[in-house]
Amino acid sequence: MSSETAGSIIGWLWKVGRWLVLPLIVGGIVYQMNFAPVTVQGVTPTRKTVVSEVMGTGTLEARVSTTISPKIAGRIVEVLVDQGDTIEQGQVLVRLDDEELQQQVEIAQANLEAANAALQRLMADKNRAIAVFEQSKRHHDRMQSLKEKNATTQDDVDRAVESLAVATADMTRAEAAITEGQKSLLAAEKTLEYHRARLADTIIKAPFGGLVVDRQRESGDIAVPGSAVLTVIATDVLWISAWVDETEMSKLSIDQPARILFRSQPNQSYPGTVLRLAKQADRETREFVVDVQVSELPENWAVGQRADVFIETDRQDDVLTIPLTTLNRRDEQEGVFVAEGGTARWKAVTLGVRGRDSVEVREGLSESEIVLLVPTGQPMLKDGRRVRTP
Repeated sequence: MSSETAGSIIGWLWKVGRWLVLPLIVGGIVYQMNFAPVTVQGVTPTRKTVVSEVMGTGTLEARVSTTISPKIAGRIVEVLVDQGDTIEQGQVLVRLDDEELQQQVEIAQANLEAANAALQRLMADKNRAIAVFEQSKRHHDRMQSLKEKNATTQDDVDRAVESLAVATADMTRAEAAITEGQKSLLAAEKTLEYHRARLADTIIKAPFGGLVVDRQRESGDIAVPGSAVLTVIATDVLWISAWVDETEMSKLSIDQPARILFRSQPNQSYPGTVLRLAKQADRETREFVVDVQVSELPENWAVGQRADVFIETDRQDDVLTIPLTTLNRRDEQEGVFVAEGGTARWKAVTLGVRGRDSVEVREGLSESEIVLLVPTGQPMLKDGRRVRTP
């Protein structure tokens, strides 16, 4: 056979083989996609407790928080507590320099004593004026009686009248002086009270028991009214102020249980309770604040730290459940694929409470059926598709 004949035969075989291989490849692909068994994970429905939750993210806050600042300006002599200290109501926290105010109290005390002494003198003057008045009145009455009997002269009567008028004027002046003295005494008392109050303001006490979370001033600093020296919180109520989507609002109510995950300990949850629901939503994010009281705190915590809250809105115990990843929706109907005789069959199911990773099945499945879970990357299941479960 010549080389030309052999080359023609080989070319002809290549063309025929190419047309034969292509259908085989296509047929293999079609078979693999439609008829070859698909290996899928199968799970059986289990009975357990399923919990529906609403999630929010927020920060740890104290219900009662206050800034400790002086009512008067002054130099700080001593700050008696530090950040992290536990305090009691009425405990002395800060002392201001009180030397000048002590002197002002002493001066006010001396002025009060002087005003009181002056009032006592005026009272004595009034008593003397009363005695003179009474004597002048008796003398006047006697002169009038003698005049009626023509037993005295008109000059004596006139002098008695004049003496009575002078005594009356002296008594009126004494009474006015006493009124003035009483007002001076009251002013001195108020002045002393004012300076004592200012002196008391040099000692700053805790308004309530709690925890010092921040210290902003040191001894020697000048403090003025409104300037922060310490920040104190009450530890009886600590909560997570969590932002929750407004679409979940209808599911939430006061006293619902919750679990809290702090970012510092993401693998441990802490119990909590819904304490307050905000009545105003953010107009940009469409979220509103839910305050969840923390029943238990981590060993190390800080006001303002981030946390996630999961609020329990529904719970069903000992119900039939399947993983959420097994659900498959058809024509607005929830369903699952089950293994029947080596093939996949789609079944509609009636669902109940949805949890984090599972959902309650109320109708459509039994505990003996195998529900199919298609891993990512596998072909889509359909009715009648051959399946293989490991």
